[in-house]
Amino acid sequence: MKSFLILLLVSSTHLFSQQLLTPSNITIDSKLIKDETSEAVWYADNAGTKIEVGSITTELKKLNKTDLLIRTTVKLKQAPDAKWTDSTIVKTANFEPVYHSSFNMMRDMVLKSGKTNVTGYYLDKKSQKKNNIDIPATHYFDSSSYPMMLRFSPLKENYMADLSIFDYNPNAKQGLIKAYILEVKKTDYEGKKVWAVKTTDDISDKTSFVTYYIDSESRKILKQDMDLGGRKMTLETIK
Repeated sequence: MKSFLILLLVSSTHLFSQQLLTPSNITIDSKLIKDETSEAVWYADNAGTKIEVGSITTELKKLNKTDLLIRTTVKLKQAPDAKWTDSTIVKTANFEPVYHSSFNMMRDMVLKSGKTNVTGYYLDKKSQKKNNIDIPATHYFDSSSYPMMLRFSPLKENYMADLSIFDYNPNAKQGLIKAYILEVKKTDYEGKKVWAVKTTDDISDKTSFVTYYIDSESRKILKQDMDLGGRKMTLETIK
């Protein structure tokens, strides 16, 4: 009886534990990945009224047979001359991270993914304080690229998974943490069949949620609904 109970406990733990996705076990449909440029309008909700914050342009570009560039450029309506660009390079086959940089008016950051460590720097432009980065890390996705990775992953209703991700913030999380696919369901958006993929992560201590509406055929992200601790925002793709 004791052996049976132990076996039952182990089986139940396995049954209800979430799958941990990493580049070593993710399935990517690379045929769906093509060079493209898209633009989305960024809105904030103000008592039920949509206020335009700015726009985000996202570029996907295959650099060679193995590497994929993901570049986002943010334009803020209230600061049209401010520059905000994030660039991430991953392996096309499994989104294994290679490089990430983020340059905006507040800070500069560069991360390079090695076999066992992430190295680089973080420069706070206000204080001019520069942190050199050297953190042990293996088997993870870059926090900036996993939303894009969802587009090209196998999606099915009621699918749930945990993702191992790396994020760096000198005032909060540093190193390996998790993101979570909480729910996947079929729905309609502007006459198109889409996957609605609800996510959260440890960056926000699971207090922020983003739902991606992904075209079931083209796998393009048509819309994002964001609940950032009560503040609601949306990104609506216009081209």
